[in-house]
Amino acid sequence: MSRIKSYFKTNKGYKIAYISIVLLFLVWILFLDSHSWLTHRELNKEIELLEKRKAEFIKAIDKDEKAIEILENIDSLEKFARENFGHKREKETLFIVE
Repeated sequence: MSRIKSYFKTNKGYKIAYISIVLLFLVWILFLDSHSWLTHRELNKEIELLEKRKAEFIKAIDKDEKAIEILENIDSLEKFARENFGHKREKETLFIVE
């Protein structure tokens, strides 16, 4: 061990080189690499956003499935068509009041 210490004492240029290489390596790994710490943070944020959107889509799908169940009955289908699309029966007059 004393050999290494004496080597670094006599050759300070190598000591600076080793320290700078280690620092560059750490900077590269933490910030610049494609699997870096910053990239993982960005990907985690994107995953959270996609999970929120997934939950919203699941709610919309559930709502639509309930609407489909309701509209399978002919009476409720007729009511829906009259209220939303202004459909009418034969010989019937509609007055739309806003």
